[in-house]
Amino acid sequence: MANRPKIGRRALITGGALAAATLSVPASANTGLRDFSFQEGGWTVRHRRLRKGFVGSHEWIEFGGTCTSGPLMAGMASYEDNFLDDPAGAYRAEGLRRFDPRTGLWSIWWWDERFSEIEPPVTGKFEKGVGTFFGDTVWQGKPIKVRYIWDMPKPRVPHWQQAFSLDNGANWETNWYMEFLR
Repeated sequence: MANRPKIGRRALITGGALAAATLSVPASANTGLRDFSFQEGGWTVRHRRLRKGFVGSHEWIEFGGTCTSGPLMAGMASYEDNFLDDPAGAYRAEGLRRFDPRTGLWSIWWWDERFSEIEPPVTGKFEKGVGTFFGDTVWQGKPIKVRYIWDMPKPRVPHWQQAFSLDNGANWETNWYMEFLR
């Protein structure tokens, strides 16, 4: 760190524009850089979470929340800062998304204040306006597959859903929906 030049506050504020102009990313990879721009800004969020997973339940818990999201690293990443007013106890949660220009894929990490660990990332991309992301995690001590889907079934109303699979992706149970409203 001794060789790192000191950067003033003004340079940090305007540095994003410089980084965007000098970023050496292949032109073909630039297409994914703004994939999450639809979510930038502040939102009210409607949550709908399955009460119990993998028991054939159709009972949902609904609650509100808020979300603020924006770009990082000249669009190569983005953040999501959430407050969830869950009836079981309100909490904060964060999402961090990182674009890999070599592969054209996004990785998404998720964590919340109720747990000390950060979930392994899900990885994927947007095709025809729908983002699909897959990963591995542990649910109740068992390794499982996880899937996130980002879409916009209503104009200007982003929608996220999460599903788990106990059988390596042959069958999926959707267990959480989020609808983002201005």
